[in-house]
Amino acid sequence: MTRFVHRSWWKVLAVLLVLYGLVAGLLVPLKPNLLTVSPRSAKLGETVTLDVVGYNTLFTGEGAGAMNAWLVAGDSTDLSLRAENIVVTNDRQAQITFKLPDFLPDPETEKVTLPIYINSPGDGTFVDPVGLFIRQEASAPDRTSAETPWRSSSIQKGELRATPRTTFPYRGHLAESIRNTYFHVSLWFAMMFVFVAAVTYAIKYLLRSRHASNEGVSVVSFRDKADYWSVAFTSVGMLFGVLGLLTGAVWAKYTWGSYWSWDIKQFTTLIALLIYAGYFVLRASFPDPEQRARLGAAYNIFAFACLIPLIYILPRLSGNSLHPGAAGNPAFGGEDLDNTMRMVFYPIIIGWTLMGFWMAGVSYRARLLKERLLLEE
Repeated sequence: MTRFVHRSWWKVLAVLLVLYGLVAGLLVPLKPNLLTVSPRSAKLGETVTLDVVGYNTLFTGEGAGAMNAWLVAGDSTDLSLRAENIVVTNDRQAQITFKLPDFLPDPETEKVTLPIYINSPGDGTFVDPVGLFIRQEASAPDRTSAETPWRSSSIQKGELRATPRTTFPYRGHLAESIRNTYFHVSLWFAMMFVFVAAVTYAIKYLLRSRHASNEGVSVVSFRDKADYWSVAFTSVGMLFGVLGLLTGAVWAKYTWGSYWSWDIKQFTTLIALLIYAGYFVLRASFPDPEQRARLGAAYNIFAFACLIPLIYILPRLSGNSLHPGAAGNPAFGGEDLDNTMRMVFYPIIIGWTLMGFWMAGVSYRARLLKERLLLEE
């Protein structure tokens, strides 16, 4: 580890990856979508005009006349209703008119929310999953007659195209705050890698025996060096953990309405960090260096053993967590972390991790220098 710390290439890589994550994470726009739709409900058999407001859309861009919209009534696009007319006001506003059939394609359906598909040359295809709410008062005499109006105007092959611009996914309840993934989540990943290094050196300390130089001069032993590394990594891991908790609180304010809502993952994460805080309290309680290091190493192993179930297992077992990845709420799915976001997310995790190792290396060298100066006095 000491030889690796003295090399410079990975430090340059750490800075470049973090800068890349910051710049790309903040400047790449979100995918176009609909911000508002009015009205949100309609009756079968009537003509409804929807006033839509787009988000990062280019309705008046090149080929604006080729803009299309559909209401999709099934799991596939085979059952979809094409818009009768689209009037574009500006890049973000348009009026979309649909002539609704008398029946839904499924005679047994009483009510349904139809997602809205929109395709334009400047924006590609995007979907508003909330769409339009429709209630069916009476069922069609048979399924074939009910499906006919929806099949006759369905989406044809080649009409749906990918967004031509490089974008991040748009989530209605997250909006621009989805960018916090690069800071909140990546800091937690980096924290885990740093804590792994800390507990590894804690184990090394307990396994190593003291060494003395052949000349009989007092030196810092290999065992003590393992303790210094463990303390350094634990300190950086705590820093990343606190930063992750703070960025998560800010994110919660914008998505859940308050900085702290006692969500199960917020609560267990706080407990995990408090346990690690106890590591530093324990070390400060013992004046004897060897006793302090030995008990600190044992406690570090205990803290790491608590970290995994508190952060990853208990929240997933809970039935009421708001966090992705808990209670059946998917994490890192295509809508939360698509391929474009992965191009930023994974590099910045590596960047934060390398930065943490760099910070730990600086802390270790400062501690080592201090101890050597004390031994020479």
